[in-house]
Amino acid sequence: MHLSPTVLAIAEPATLLMARRSRELKAQGRDIIDLSLGEPDHDPPAFALKAAHEALDGPWHKYPPVNGMLDVRQAICAKFKRDNGLEYTADQIVVSTGAKQSIMNVVMSLVGPGDEVVIPAPYWVSYSEQVKLAGGTPVIVESTIDENWKPPVERIAAAITPRTRLLMFSSPCNPSGSVMDRAELEALAEVVARHKDLYVIADEIYEHIVFDGDHVSFGTLPGMAERTITVNGLSKAFALTGWRVGYIGAPLWIAQAATKVQGQFTSGTNSIAQRVCKACVESDPAVLAPMRADFLRRRDLVLREVAKIPGWRCNVPQGAFYLMPDVRSSIDGKTIKGSVDLSLHLLDAVGVALVEGASFGAEGTLRISYATSDYKLVEAMQRVARGIEQLHR
Repeated sequence: MHLSPTVLAIAEPATLLMARRSRELKAQGRDIIDLSLGEPDHDPPAFALKAAHEALDGPWHKYPPVNGMLDVRQAICAKFKRDNGLEYTADQIVVSTGAKQSIMNVVMSLVGPGDEVVIPAPYWVSYSEQVKLAGGTPVIVESTIDENWKPPVERIAAAITPRTRLLMFSSPCNPSGSVMDRAELEALAEVVARHKDLYVIADEIYEHIVFDGDHVSFGTLPGMAERTITVNGLSKAFALTGWRVGYIGAPLWIAQAATKVQGQFTSGTNSIAQRVCKACVESDPAVLAPMRADFLRRRDLVLREVAKIPGWRCNVPQGAFYLMPDVRSSIDGKTIKGSVDLSLHLLDAVGVALVEGASFGAEGTLRISYATSDYKLVEAMQRVARGIEQLHR
């Protein structure tokens, strides 16, 4: 049983690990409420499903181009211009099997042994592992709940060295729900501009789930268009997690490199899913307002429940559908030695699946996904409160 050093060096994503454990316990007959995955419980828009049905009868059953069908890429260009103020041509777009593959394509294109990638924490669990897969070194820049889970730009600047190849972040952020405003992004752009060989992956897949203010695309800031790879997809805003469609807009040479990488892994994205992608990016973003309102209500609901748990602290996130409370008061260093132990205790004792914060670069926290029904959220948080109470008896 010989595994490669590359595989041995990476970890299974904590989100998928907890989801797998939840499924296993459910299969054993346990009553489990799973708040581990960032998966909207809403149905996809009717127009998306209509596009899928129509595509089944159309001529979409052969190999598509590796970087995506031309009319789909053209529709993505129009979406970027309409929603984000970003100007791309079709050959600067690459459609992939989910935004995770989109990011991996770029990392593989730009990062190699000896290169560093600066990652503000908390961060999406796969960022650091994808850097390791490419042979690079993740450089984590930590933050605190008192900083609203956003590292000050000076701390990010201090982490950049001559070996830094990439800066990667999400806004709205998975796992914290924090949103970088225009002033913060402009300050970050000024730092990037000082390093001519530094590029930025701006993961904007939660762009339509912002509760206060407007989403700002990093690539629109002065000098950043040729430095930025903008990542998006259908999973979150359109509740199409299972269709696996993501895409990038990037400088042409990076898009070409990402296409080359993808050609050796999966080739073109599922052709029927691409027709659904076209329908989604051509739709009016106003259709997403009801879902966003649901998430805002659920955020406030879970915030109220978290506030009832002694010692837990939580900021008020402005986007996505996650909370990341500071739960160090429930970690005694003995029975519960860290956030991993706490998440396993809550799963075993009260049947609630949450993701431990260490995998996001934020030990002493838990990530709570509120992308499910109000009833399940209230029941889950009441169980969590009971589980924490058990620790203090």
